[in-house]
This record gives sequence, C-alpha cells and structure tokens, in this order.
Amino acid sequence: MTNKLLHTPEGVRDLYNGKCLQKITLDQKILSVFQSYGYRPIQTPTFEFFDVFSSDVGTTPSKDLYKFFDREGNTLVLRPDITPGIARAVSKYFKEQSTVRLCYSGNVFINNTSYQGRLKESTQLGAEYIGEKSVESDGEMITMVVDSLKKAGLHDFQISVGHSDLFEGLIEESGLSDEMDRVKHLIMNKNFYGLQDYLTEKCIAPDLQKIFMTLNAFFDTPSQWEDIMVLAESYPRIYATLKYLKELDEVLRLYQVTDYIHYEFGLLTTHKYYTGIIFQGYSFGSGEPIVKGGRYDKLMRYFEKDAPAIGFAIELDQLMLALQRQGNDTVPFAKKITVLYRKERRQEAIQKAMEQRIEGVTVELVLVDSASDFEKKKLQFSDSEVLDLYS
Repeated sequence: MTNKLLHTPEGVRDLYNGKCLQKITLDQKILSVFQSYGYRPIQTPTFEFFDVFSSDVGTTPSKDLYKFFDREGNTLVLRPDITPGIARAVSKYFKEQSTVRLCYSGNVFINNTSYQGRLKESTQLGAEYIGEKSVESDGEMITMVVDSLKKAGLHDFQISVGHSDLFEGLIEESGLSDEMDRVKHLIMNKNFYGLQDYLTEKCIAPDLQKIFMTLNAFFDTPSQWEDIMVLAESYPRIYATLKYLKELDEVLRLYQVTDYIHYEFGLLTTHKYYTGIIFQGYSFGSGEPIVKGGRYDKLMRYFEKDAPAIGFAIELDQLMLALQRQGNDTVPFAKKITVLYRKERRQEAIQKAMEQRIEGVTVELVLVDSASDFEKKKLQFSDSEVLDLYS
C-alpha cells in the first residue's frame, strides 16, 4: 500500500523543477509560432463520448482506449488524439465559417501495453487548418512544423513527407484491394523482399512492381523521381500524386525549409482518417516520431461538416527527449533572490520582495528562526542571490 501511495502507475510520471519549467517554456514558444501564422487557441475536453473516437473515425483501436461510464450510463473515453475533438467542436461552433485555423496544447491518453515502455499519458501541441484544400495550405503546415522545432531549439531533424494516394493508387492499379491490409503490413514492417515475392506471385505488371519498390526509398528533390514519373504516366492517380509532391516542393522552397525535408513514398500511418499528404518528424535521440500530421479531408463529414482539413501534432515529451540527448535541454532560470529574514523584520522583507517582483525579479521569502537555521537555509538556497535580513 505504501508503494502505491508514493509511486505513479506505469506509463505516467511526475515532472518538477527544471524539466517542468522546460516543458512549460517549450509549450509557450511553440504556441507563439502557431499564433504568428494566424492560428487561434482552442481547448477541448479531456474526455469525450466514445463515438468521437470510434472505429468509424479511424484513430485508435478500442482496446487501447481508457473507457469509463458516467452516471447516465454513457461510455466516455479519455482522448487518445485531439484532432477528432477539434473536428467535433468546429462542426458545432464554426458551421458557417469557410476556413478555420486553430491550435492547441493538451494531454492524450493511450493504454499501451506495459511491455512497450511508452508513456500512456503524453502532451501534444498541434494545429488544424480546416476548410482549405491546396498545395499552399499543405506547404504552410509543414513549414510551421519546421519553424516550431527550430524555435524549440532543435536543429538536427528531418521531416518525412509522403502521400496516401501513392499507396492507394498502387493498390487500385494492381487490383489488390482485397489484399490491401497484407500489403500495408509488409510495407510498414519494411519487408520489401517479402513484398517483391508477393507481387511476383500475383503477376503484377513489372512497371507497377518498380513503383512499388520505390516505397522503400527516400528522395531529397523531385528530380530524383523523374524516371518514376515516366513509369507512372499510364496510371493517372499515381502520376497526379507525384506531380503534386513536385509542386509542394516548389512551395517549400519558397519558404526556404527544404533542407529539413525529404520524401518517403512508403510513409504510412495507423490513423485511418488521412486522405492525402502525410508527414512525420524525426530526430536522433528519440526513438519515436516527434511530429505526426497529414490531410484528413473526410473526417469532418463524420461530424456533419463537409470540409477539407490538414493538421499535425508535436509530441512534446519526445521533443524534450531529443533535446536532452542533443545536449540542448537546459532552460535558464530567471534571476532569483532569496530573502532570509527574522520575524521582527517581516515588514522590511515583504516591502523589498514587492519592489523586486514589480521589476520582474523572482523573490522567495524564507522565515528564519535561529542562527543555525540561517546557516542551513543559506546553503539550501545557494543557487540564488541571498538577501540577509536576519543578522
């Protein structure tokens, strides 16, 4: 019983002192970037009705949700993802607005197995651009990710950009719709030898097989996939997607962020609601993506508003881990004064503290009751400037 009183459950943790300050500081810095692009803050509930995150929405499997009941018998869920809650809120409060830019910060909850070693409660910061479907809006979102990570102090990172229509177009042209899950499993597990054998077994056309194999490649510029575009000319959906990515690269060059971008044709996700561009951010020092995002043009229909949309979420805990392992996780504390005073000098101590706080200085008032206590507390607060009102 004592252990349970002092320890947290698996998958959650306490943050205090420097780490807590770092998290708050990063939150403020990144939100300031979002707001500089015209995104307005929104808060949605920590828990919602189960239907908001049901399998129809395509976010998180039911077994990974924290579910409970209210007094009326409704099934409620701790949110595993903030995007569906924002989609619901936009459908309710912004029905007549053609475009909406929103940003957020909040905690999400996923009931991972304990063996995975992942946090079950984590913090996300993100943005959603609803009502606009264009290469310009896609470019803006990816650029905002780059600016946010740079503002956070991260410099060594890459954003992988893909498109769901590449995979879906290949499945469609190959006539493998009934086998889509199997093919997706092979690609997500990077089993391209198994994929090659499977495509040969199914007698898929050689040019389609060559395009399938590019799902294992990374590209820095569109010039590197010119030969693939030639192969794709007979397949309109695939060709149009490659052409779209080429135009996206032109937009990103205007924003001067292409040094942080590469294109990964095999980028797939477990979130079923993505319908177009998909992107993820990676950095050394973090085993998981620090950013996940993409276009979800059909999700809003589930909440009775037919509107295209794109969004992303920065995994703040993963970002902090990356910053730590890159040696850039320190947050300078503001100047601090500790006033050690005896009761007889209370008025003087309070007056000095108030004067300094008006000037923006952090001041701690510490009552001292003896000479030995004074020496002990002087050592305790050695990290700050000590003002002696005891002697």
